[in-house]
Amino acid sequence: MTLRGRLTAAFLAVVLGPVLLGAFFVASTVASVDRGRSTERLAVAAATVRTAVDALCQQLRAAADAVALTPDHAGAAGQVVSRGLAAAVRVTDQAGRVTYATPGSPPAPWRDCAADAPAFGPVSALAVRVDLRDPAGVGLGAVAAAQPVDPAFVARLAAVTGVAVTLLDGAAAPARVAHTTEATGVRDAVLGAAGRVDGEAVTETADGRYVRRVGPTSGQPLPLVLSVPSDQPPGLRGALVGAVLLAALLAVAVAWRLARVTTRPLVELAGAVDRVAGGDLGTRVPVRSRDEIGRLAGAFNRMTRETGSYVAALTSSRDQLRGHLAVLGDTLASTHDLQRILRVILHSAIAATGARAGAVLLLDSGGVLVAQCTEGLDGRLPADDPPDSAPLRVPVGAGVVGAVAATGEARRGRIEPSEVPAGEPRCQTYVAVPFAAPGAAPADPPGRGAESAAAARPGDPAPRPGVDPAPEAGALGVLALYDRLGADEFDDDDLRTLRTFAGHAAVAVDNVRVHEEAQRLSLTDPLTGLWNYRYLRESMRREVERANRFGRMLSVLALDLDRFKQVNDTYGHPAGDAVLAEFARRVRGEIREVDLAFRQGGEEFVVLLPETDARGAAIVADRLGAAIRDTPIAVHGHGGTPVTLVVTVSIGIAVYPDHGTTGQQVLDAADDALYTAKDAGRDTWRVVSARRTPPVREIPVPAAAVSPADGFPRAGAGPAPPAGGAAPGEPEPCGAAPDAARAGPAGGASSGPHPPRQTRGR
Repeated sequence: MTLRGRLTAAFLAVVLGPVLLGAFFVASTVASVDRGRSTERLAVAAATVRTAVDALCQQLRAAADAVALTPDHAGAAGQVVSRGLAAAVRVTDQAGRVTYATPGSPPAPWRDCAADAPAFGPVSALAVRVDLRDPAGVGLGAVAAAQPVDPAFVARLAAVTGVAVTLLDGAAAPARVAHTTEATGVRDAVLGAAGRVDGEAVTETADGRYVRRVGPTSGQPLPLVLSVPSDQPPGLRGALVGAVLLAALLAVAVAWRLARVTTRPLVELAGAVDRVAGGDLGTRVPVRSRDEIGRLAGAFNRMTRETGSYVAALTSSRDQLRGHLAVLGDTLASTHDLQRILRVILHSAIAATGARAGAVLLLDSGGVLVAQCTEGLDGRLPADDPPDSAPLRVPVGAGVVGAVAATGEARRGRIEPSEVPAGEPRCQTYVAVPFAAPGAAPADPPGRGAESAAAARPGDPAPRPGVDPAPEAGALGVLALYDRLGADEFDDDDLRTLRTFAGHAAVAVDNVRVHEEAQRLSLTDPLTGLWNYRYLRESMRREVERANRFGRMLSVLALDLDRFKQVNDTYGHPAGDAVLAEFARRVRGEIREVDLAFRQGGEEFVVLLPETDARGAAIVADRLGAAIRDTPIAVHGHGGTPVTLVVTVSIGIAVYPDHGTTGQQVLDAADDALYTAKDAGRDTWRVVSARRTPPVREIPVPAAAVSPADGFPRAGAGPAPPAGGAAPGEPEPCGAAPDAARAGPAGGASSGPHPPRQTRGR
């Protein structure tokens, strides 16, 4: 066979095969969809019929119950009928004789809603029968409430279901029509199809209607037939056959023409393709005409030229991109410095896309995009905006960058100078891509919130600038580039490249957050939201060094819940956990922002009060005891029973340096004072009665540092610091005055896991 014949045959096979398959598919799909829709429609109608009949039966049962429960059966029956709850009420005695019946009752037979056996013969009414008994439970008869089953009833069912409804005259064969909403010409077809239906299956009539029987069954004693017309357009198959024949004729004509025009230059084109496939990008095809084949030859020549240029450019870009990715990979693997990582990402993105400027913006907790690193934005911000040295800030939803963050969709394009949104850099072209965290951010432990964030002090672990939790889970920020070299717009390739770098930025931010979250979890208690024992040791060392450096006092409160073991033994450990969490929340509410609260383990807690003497610590202890004692704690006991517990706390107070020269000595002194408070009857506080064992090396202390006669050491009674209140070369420590700051609560502490600790029974 010649090339022209093969092309013609191939074209016909390619064209006619799908046409035939498409015609068959359309015909079968239309029929299947039509049957499926009709079946679904009939299923919904059947469910609606059952629901309507069941609702009617429930209504009749309520009416019969109302009559049976009222001594005046006649009066109650009249009210039931007048209110439309039933069309008729009949009262019978034990022998089945009618003692009372409302006027206008429908004729027998009445079909009971609870009947299990199929109905034989006509059904004139639906009824519900309720036994009538005296107060002693002796049967007196029955009350029956009925609703007629007439053409109006069938019409209401048809209106509710949206399909045609036919009521058969009994369930026995041959079936006869009692009432129907079908047209006269289709009743026989529907009735014949209903006789062939097995159960509630759907069948199709000769004229294209779909039929389904519903009942009689328990709860729906009426023998009903539902039917809907077919939605399939008439003459569809004939139209499909005509379309296939017409397509075949057109395909033959087109195939012959295309084969004739295409055959001659194909040999030359095939040879050129073989040479290009061998790597010879300098191959050219002679253009012999200006028709499609000629344009194909010209396009082939242009393709080979541009392909050569692209190969050279891609080779250069590949080498450059490999270098950027190597630097980026080394940076991501070697550091958690977010600013450095973002600078490398931004620089690489600018170099890969040929942009003149760019910025990486992250969402802060207030829903504002804040630039973490920028490049090339000097002089691009409007004159009325903050200086270029200030961070670029864009509210979410405002301008181009804000809209990208709000919608989560990347944008690129050209913008006129007069249309640059307020607060954003001046540019002619831009491309901005949002990025989100690879996974959901870790949830905060119970009790950790604004108070724990506010409790951070200099030297404490704190979130890194620019990586605060975003307002919405997963949202991080936007990577934006401006003014591509050559004044051309950024294209789709630049958009895909920028998405790659934005993904690296998301991974970098998420890694930093995970690293910081791991650090936080290692220092905090997940149940109470307080610092753990590990961080207590570090904080005690730091606070003692600070107090010693500035000549200030540091008070330590050792707290222990009274009889806490009874709570666990009586109400269970979940109740005990709830008490501990509520206790921690109240402690946070009664201390200052500069104070620190810790959970040592079990029901033992410690509070550090910087720059506070024993008198100030006593004020805090009083306030803590009242806060716990005055408001009972609501918990759930065994079986979820709500229980209100009155909880008290014993507190021991020790002061550095009066009761110890090291952090451990002061902690031990506070623990001893706690046991003194326990021995005094609990629900109280005690200060260490005497100074603990002096250190091995004695340090001369000026007379001004001695505690007064009342036994309460005063803050600042130690060696006075140099002028200005700070040691040489040290900043003045922050915090309110020891006594004045105790007037009200402020701040809180943070949360996390803690190591186990052996405690004495209390």
